Amino acid sequence: MSSSPRPGLERKIGPLQATAINMTQMCGIGPFVTIPAMVVTLGGPQAMFGWLIGAVIALADGLIWAELGAALPGAGGTYVYLREAFGFRTGRLMPFLFAWSAVLFIPLIMSTGIIGLVQYLGYLIPGVADDGGTTTLGKVIGLGIIALIVLALFRKIGEIGKLTTVLFGIMLFAALSVIVAAFTHFDGAQAFAFTPGAFSFGGGAFWAGLGAGLIIAIYDYLGYNTSAYLGGEVRDPGRTLPRSIILSILGIMSLYFLLQLGVLGSIPLEELKNATSVASTVLEQAWGTGAAKVITVFIVIAAIGSVFAGLLGGSRVPFEAARDKVFLPVFARLHPKLNLPTAGVLTMGAIAAVGSLFTLTAVINAAVTVLVIVQSLAQVAAIVVLRRRRPELERPYRQWLYPIPTIIALLGWVYIYFSATLLSIGLSVGWIVLGVAAFLAYAKAERVWPFGPKGIQETFAGAAEGAGK
Repeated sequence: MSSSPRPGLERKIGPLQATAINMTQMCGIGPFVTIPAMVVTLGGPQAMFGWLIGAVIALADGLIWAELGAALPGAGGTYVYLREAFGFRTGRLMPFLFAWSAVLFIPLIMSTGIIGLVQYLGYLIPGVADDGGTTTLGKVIGLGIIALIVLALFRKIGEIGKLTTVLFGIMLFAALSVIVAAFTHFDGAQAFAFTPGAFSFGGGAFWAGLGAGLIIAIYDYLGYNTSAYLGGEVRDPGRTLPRSIILSILGIMSLYFLLQLGVLGSIPLEELKNATSVASTVLEQAWGTGAAKVITVFIVIAAIGSVFAGLLGGSRVPFEAARDKVFLPVFARLHPKLNLPTAGVLTMGAIAAVGSLFTLTAVINAAVTVLVIVQSLAQVAAIVVLRRRRPELERPYRQWLYPIPTIIALLGWVYIYFSATLLSIGLSVGWIVLGVAAFLAYAKAERVWPFGPKGIQETFAGAAEGAGK
């Protein structure tokens, strides 16, 4: 059977646009607001190694996405992979749980971008943010920005791809500007003044804070999979998806490391730990207030681009699930003229709006723990299951050095999950329990497994070469 998508979605996203979408979603406001938290968590300048370890985990996981995305290039990404891997054992349970959870964790991650960009607006507009976080005015502005982003998503995918490429250029300009500004007054001795005993086993600040630091680092790297969510709209996905995923991780890793190193060498440690708009501080020190304000505007626009790209990809998850009759039918409907999943866009926008009213740290922990348990760990299992059960499946890209990257990803995700707060872990487990209960109610009503046949669906049963040409 051909792996071409069912009628509706159009394959308009090319390699450059796919990579731009990933990198735009990855480097929004994240590093600009989390660098101080990373330094505090890891106890000093040794925080730079937290970004590198996080990049190793992200790259290992990205290689899982690359193989699965190239072999199963459908809308919704993980939803498709879990459906194809686990349907023969548990019917629709795994894809249902992913769709159930993705509708929560994807917009929550996007809401952190709104929280962060409002902090930077505080540098430009008095009264928007203070030392305690976002003010009421800031929250109102954040809600307004989300509404504008949702409106901007109501356009054809070809236009969205071009817009995202422009936003990618703005993001790159903003990040490189901060890096250049930081290195114009860089103090190497300050940047590499590691805390004495920081790396000693059993009591070093680095190892004590590594788990919490990796939650921050992984949060900042998230987004390298956005093109896979749009797998049903990517041209030549067997080549485009692996390249866009791997290139975006390597590119953003380089940017993040240079950014962290530059900031460490340009702002005294104690001042850095308490900074709320660290990039603006670096820019002001180097080029003055005027230049700092101008480039801060670009940082805010980059953050908006990140949220835009994230909601774009995320909205395709409930769409694909609903087309399989695993989610509410309203999510399967496409806009009659724009060919976009209207309900998915509106729902995720609404949840992102609610999430923007909470604190940054609380939202990051909640979103990452839910993501790990229903997406990251499930995909580790999926690549192993599909390799064993579906050896005939056409794989335009096969994971390098398999299974080593898969094992690295597994160990990294387990470590990150158990490094989260007990509240976040409890909430993630509770959400899954609610999801299982919701699935059982659905399964009983639809008379599918475990109350009827499994309804195994293997859309990608043959070669993948037909997709996207």
